Amino acid sequence: MNFEAFKSFVSAEDGAVTVDWVVLTAALVGLGLAVMAVVSDGVGTLSNSIADELESQDPSVGDLPFDRDSGTGTGTGTGTGTGSGTGG
Repeated sequence: MNFEAFKSFVSAEDGAVTVDWVVLTAALVGLGLAVMAVVSDGVGTLSNSIADELESQDPSVGDLPFDRDSGTGTGTGTGTGTGSGTGG
């Protein structure tokens, strides 16, 4: 390779935009990883506390507007449809 070809290669700016995009993308990926590292502990703690709260709930006890066993309920409302039960 002669000196003129090397000089032409070094002075060419054809790949400069590509390099800029690669650097910008790498910076965004690094920023995303940094944010994930900071937030992940808090999200994990919150997720565990929500899971503990949901596990402590008894779905068979509560203020439900209907009786599970008989299929009847009370309530008010308007509308059309099919079904069974009593309304008040």
